[in-house]
Amino acid sequence: MKFLITAGPTREPIDPVRYISNRSSGKMGYAIAQAALDAGHEVVLISGPVALPAPPRAQMVRVTTADEMYDAVHANLVGIDIAVLCAAVADFKPAAFSPHKIKKKLGAPIIEWVPTRDILASLGALPEKYFRLVGFAAETEDLEKNAREKLKKKQCDVVIANDVSAPGLGFESDENELTIYLPYQSGIVLPRASKGDLAKALVKILSAMQ
Repeated sequence: MKFLITAGPTREPIDPVRYISNRSSGKMGYAIAQAALDAGHEVVLISGPVALPAPPRAQMVRVTTADEMYDAVHANLVGIDIAVLCAAVADFKPAAFSPHKIKKKLGAPIIEWVPTRDILASLGALPEKYFRLVGFAAETEDLEKNAREKLKKKQCDVVIANDVSAPGLGFESDENELTIYLPYQSGIVLPRASKGDLAKALVKILSAMQ
């Protein structure tokens, strides 16, 4: 099988020295990529800026912004069997980029924000979707409600949710706890474990869905 996996954060530039981003380390996405490779699958890994070594044998595509990740995902869909969108893509970006550093003496700038393109929804809306679409939902409340809404609204086959407000889990951590949601089925809980072990379990489950 061939996996397309997105990982890490995006950075949306404000001026030449500032950007808005998030706390994603990329560890979960990279662990899934490594687990898929270890299981004998092909992997295209589309990664935002992270401080992680590239998994050996993965086809790496490095991006910075949400627009770059959107374009890279759509450019690498040929032959994909499973798309796992694990990256924490910015929901908004500045409407305009300042070509010069915004000076503090001018006071706090008023920044207008615009939505970024929704990568997950764009894949779910494809008229001929020949691959399994797996989304991630990092939540701080109403985990199941929000995950199931995402599953339906974004037309995913699977949504994997985690509570990033739990101490020691989620962003920047080496451990996680996941719940897998599929249409018309109860959630499958993967209890707290290392991201590497969770990735192996996920790859096994997702591969069996084909």
